[in-house]
Amino acid sequence: MAIPSTSYLPLKAKKLNLYKITLTIIPCTIFYLVGFYQSSRGNVPVSNTSSSINEIFPCAPPDHNTTTLDFEAHHFAPDPPPPVARAHHLPPCDPKYSEHTPCEDVERSLKFDRDRLIYRERHCPESHEILKCRVPAPYGYKVPFRWPESREFAWYANVPHKELTVEKKNQNWVHVEGKRLRFPGGGTMFPRGADAYIDDMGKLINLKDGSIRTAIDTGCGVASWGAYLLSRNILAVSFAPRDTHVSQVQFALERGVPALIGIIASIRLPYPSRSFDMAHCSRCLIPWGQYDGQYLIEVDRILRPGGYWILSGPPINWEAHWEGWNRTREDLGAEQSQIEKVARSLCWKKLVQRKDISIWQKPTNHIHCKANRKVFKRPLFCKSQNPDMAWYTKMETCLTPLPEVSDIRDIAGGQLAKWPERLNAIPPRISRGSLEGITAGNFIENSELWKRRVAYYKKIDYQLAQTGRYRNLLDMNAHLGGFAAALVDDPLWVMNVVPVQAKTNTLGVIFERGLIGTYQNWCEAMSTYPRTYDFIHADSVFSLYKDRCDVEDILLEMDRILRPEGSVVMRDDVDILMKVKSIIDVMQWDGRIADHESSPHEREKILFATKKYWTAPKPGQNQGLVVS
Repeated sequence: MAIPSTSYLPLKAKKLNLYKITLTIIPCTIFYLVGFYQSSRGNVPVSNTSSSINEIFPCAPPDHNTTTLDFEAHHFAPDPPPPVARAHHLPPCDPKYSEHTPCEDVERSLKFDRDRLIYRERHCPESHEILKCRVPAPYGYKVPFRWPESREFAWYANVPHKELTVEKKNQNWVHVEGKRLRFPGGGTMFPRGADAYIDDMGKLINLKDGSIRTAIDTGCGVASWGAYLLSRNILAVSFAPRDTHVSQVQFALERGVPALIGIIASIRLPYPSRSFDMAHCSRCLIPWGQYDGQYLIEVDRILRPGGYWILSGPPINWEAHWEGWNRTREDLGAEQSQIEKVARSLCWKKLVQRKDISIWQKPTNHIHCKANRKVFKRPLFCKSQNPDMAWYTKMETCLTPLPEVSDIRDIAGGQLAKWPERLNAIPPRISRGSLEGITAGNFIENSELWKRRVAYYKKIDYQLAQTGRYRNLLDMNAHLGGFAAALVDDPLWVMNVVPVQAKTNTLGVIFERGLIGTYQNWCEAMSTYPRTYDFIHADSVFSLYKDRCDVEDILLEMDRILRPEGSVVMRDDVDILMKVKSIIDVMQWDGRIADHESSPHEREKILFATKKYWTAPKPGQNQGLVVS
């Protein structure tokens, strides 16, 4: 059998490949030429002339009548309209709302239970009831006197009420002198003045060594006790209800003294456990011995270990006053006995009673107190409650346990440094690891950060840099209190708010630093009068409340509690601040957005704003507003 040549097979294969390539090129070239010819004539006609092509190439389109293929679009969706920002219309409210307190509205309160004065607690309006207008200052309103002159004087036009000048005439609460109100510093139980009264207290406990820094005054009147403690470096929060003693808290705020509208009734006071070094009641008319001692139990919750409770007025020293108090000896004696019994059940020690003043001291830990529950069956220790939760939280009749200690000499929760070292010392809640994610290093860094930020603020807002220009300040999202701490050398005070929506409850740290504050939900109104604050600081508040409530409502509340010619500093994302700026532009505020103090490339910006001066029209006139 013959073997084929090895050179023949490759040559034949090459020829076959050449034939295939040629046959492929020819039809492709024909298609290309036909397509080029037809496209050069515009629209593509398809007619029976294509039959010859179909005969040659079966894949061509089938024969049909001549049709013009139009590739132009004939259906157009309209372009979406550009987004239109909602027009903000925030007119002035009727002058009758010049002292509007939304959550302590007198008419609304009448719908609630009068038992235990529950109707005087916070009862906020529903969303559809919130006023969408700006609360006016009364006609003739003037910028308040500067501290310390404001401790003794206020403008009558700012708080035009004479009821207390009549009702408390002989007790030296307040007098009207022409266009001014004068506060002599008197009180029901200190007719010689608050200064002399505090001196008497200072003879019984040490008010000078810095161990007492934070205090609370229950049923404060016009807050003269708190006003005169300030010269002793003791910072008091004063509170009283909005009741028949018209505007007593408003008088306090006009004087430049920290105060809030409040009452001790059925819910906890808005402070964490172990907040205050001292609590005070001077004829505050709170029934301390009733309701299983619940009100004294609440005082115990907010008192620091080793803190003091001071009581003057009925029933203390009833033997000398019972006739003037129009009560029987038996009634007053029984009341004092009941108070003494409740205090003992809380393991308080009565330090002293001298004339009209009695002082008790809370134990520094609960080692003995837990042991003596065999003697005092009530109150039992609370088991499941969070002692720092205090926003619409019902009071209980159980005793808040102090943190555990290993030795009878230890101070539960940790020893606090004395003032002023206390301000920058590591707070025990942080050093003991009670706050998740916050370390001593974080605390130090935060303090330094706010020193830089406040220095930057003062470069932009020259009024903040002017000593004495602002007195009452509010920090709406205080975190660790760094903003207030950076201003501690200025003659002012800061109400440090920790929002109830904050990731971490840091209000206990703020009190451990020797500062004051409160809880607040900024979807609701604050428990204070209009025109409370000279300056408001809002760090990331609008980011925190995004999708929780309307930015407009928060700004209206800020406008309500800010004085005419008061200032605001807001820090937030630039997009949020642009929205805020569009709203304040219709609120008679002047504002401008500045770069972050670190870099103009930061998304966080700072909005500086000032509320313009305007008031309600003169009574009897209906035209417009009075604007400076």
